[in-house]
Amino acid sequence: MAVLSGRLIRRSAMPGLGLSGGITLAMVSMVVLLPIGALLARGWQFGPANLWEVIHHPRVWAALFLSFRLAFLAGVANLIFGVLLAWVLVRYRFPGRRILDAAVDLPFALPTAVAGIALTALYAPNGAIGSIAAQAGLRIAYTQWGILIALIFVGLPFVTRTVQPVIEEIDREVEEASATLGASRLQTLRRVILPMLAPAALTGFALAMARAVGEYGSVIFIAGNIPMKTEIAPLLIVIQLEQFNHDAAASIGIAMLAISFAALLSINLIQIVTRARMGHV
Repeated sequence: MAVLSGRLIRRSAMPGLGLSGGITLAMVSMVVLLPIGALLARGWQFGPANLWEVIHHPRVWAALFLSFRLAFLAGVANLIFGVLLAWVLVRYRFPGRRILDAAVDLPFALPTAVAGIALTALYAPNGAIGSIAAQAGLRIAYTQWGILIALIFVGLPFVTRTVQPVIEEIDREVEEASATLGASRLQTLRRVILPMLAPAALTGFALAMARAVGEYGSVIFIAGNIPMKTEIAPLLIVIQLEQFNHDAAASIGIAMLAISFAALLSINLIQIVTRARMGHV
């Protein structure tokens, strides 16, 4: 603290607004704004007509639809199982709980290529799980089911780690008060617990879906990479780059950017509506 003209001034440990704001803006610009700006500039130089010609191709549409559809389905699966896993880790004590808690972060630490190889070895027709599925007439690896499993694997920690701190803050007395007022367990879950978890769960869902949309390493080994069937959009971008067709790669990237922005904007609007409803409760 310091005294200036008879007034007591509290000094913050953090830098001033100008310095901290400038550093933040510079970092955001280098990490986010400049790459996106370069991508959009490349697309503008290529021309809107040429950009649309590249995107408006059956193979590109199939890859985009596959990537976003499976990313959405993986996000929904992670939303359900991630919340359940976070609840179990917080509310229950059992042998091996710490090991399970540590294993949740495994997709963060494991290189995506290693994860793809491991999943392929498990779910291939001659793998431990794939052979059992093959006996039942099911095929997992080299199909869209394999892609979905890989996307669920890499996205699960985002939901669990986002929801887990919120569950830890929910007092058990809230549930007990609901029970004393005559609410059943299902009513307590639907009217008390889920509204409190909804904002964090939607954030985890958005993170998991965003990760799944751009996932490459863990998918290419298990996907089969068949055009129009199991070819994801990131792989199509890599193929264009390997052929030195940078304009086409930028065009597909811009399409993914636009769809991702629209999806995340929709999720944020849902979060705003959810918080507003919680405020009226």
